[in-house]
Amino acid sequence: MHIGIAGNIGSGKTTLTTLLARHYGWTPKFESVTYNPYLSDYYADIKRWSFALEMYFLSQRLKDVIEIGKSDDVIIQDRTLFEGVHIFVANNYAQGNLSERDYNTYMDTYNVMMAVVRQPDLMIYLKSSIPHLVSQIQKRGRDYEQGISIEYLSGLNERYEQWIASYTGRLITVDADSLDFLNRPEDFASITDRIDAELYGLF
Repeated sequence: MHIGIAGNIGSGKTTLTTLLARHYGWTPKFESVTYNPYLSDYYADIKRWSFALEMYFLSQRLKDVIEIGKSDDVIIQDRTLFEGVHIFVANNYAQGNLSERDYNTYMDTYNVMMAVVRQPDLMIYLKSSIPHLVSQIQKRGRDYEQGISIEYLSGLNERYEQWIASYTGRLITVDADSLDFLNRPEDFASITDRIDAELYGLF
């Protein structure tokens, strides 16, 4: 089984992935951030490095999907391949950070990959406001994220909302602004109750 955690930068995906993996005994799969060879360059010069970064993420996420498909474990994934395409690439193209040529090359590659890719069995979307995201980004203090503009985050948020509105798979939307699932057990329980109901028909 494949569980996906979706959400903007700073929404709490990695934290929730970790907590749910521990709670259910699932196997976590985290997005490559620490060892991504393009990420710091990208945030320093988004237009210059957008295509290289997005192609790197696409190849890594395809590897993840193939590994998940071969596994007998329940895999919970911090960000999915679909977000890379429908959110980040679409946003960079709309903001002029990807040329039409690079965008078409990326999409051609993605469309070929779709022959072996399917939706997660359950998607959990962390819905967050811009002030909440900014606060969380500042709190965790990654140097390369501190220069992210409000315009960039807002563009991503708008695309997340559009994508989720048209998403056709099994979906749980979590209001990340109002829940502190790391520090309040009752907030975390409210999420696991919904997962139990969706996956196992409990409650």
